[in-house]
Amino acid sequence: MTSNKEERKERVNIALDETKSTVRKTTDEAVKEIPRFTKAVNEYQQETVQATKDIADSFLESQKEVIHSMQSLWVPYIENVQNSYLSYWVSPQRITENYASAVSNITDNTIAATRLANNALFASMDAWKNSIQHIRDNAKEFSRLNANVANTFENVARDNLRDFSRERRQ
Repeated sequence: MTSNKEERKERVNIALDETKSTVRKTTDEAVKEIPRFTKAVNEYQQETVQATKDIADSFLESQKEVIHSMQSLWVPYIENVQNSYLSYWVSPQRITENYASAVSNITDNTIAATRLANNALFASMDAWKNSIQHIRDNAKEFSRLNANVANTFENVARDNLRDFSRERRQ
């Protein structure tokens, strides 16, 4: 009987040790992947920043062409009309300056939005890290509680068997 009990205990220990070994191997493999993930995040950020720069540069170049085209075509005509009928606030120079200012604001906002997106990514990563830490702490506590419950059941069962044996002897 004792041998059978020891065999079962040994099989359980072996199974749990094998599981622990599998977990260790899996986590070791995951740790080996960290540089690849870090590199991917780094590449994502570099790509995002570069794309934002390229978008802003392309946008600014196209707007520069638009402004120059408008100036060369319309400025002489509008200045002539303005001198005859309109006030300063609708001058081609003023319109061009306002348009250039709007283009500059759009570009600045695009860059700021990219920065905000990156900040949100990092905030999400920090939140995930905190969640993992809480999960780890809770899992340890649940494991401790589980072991305590098992020990309590074992002690209660042992006490009941002892009491049952005493009653049968009497």
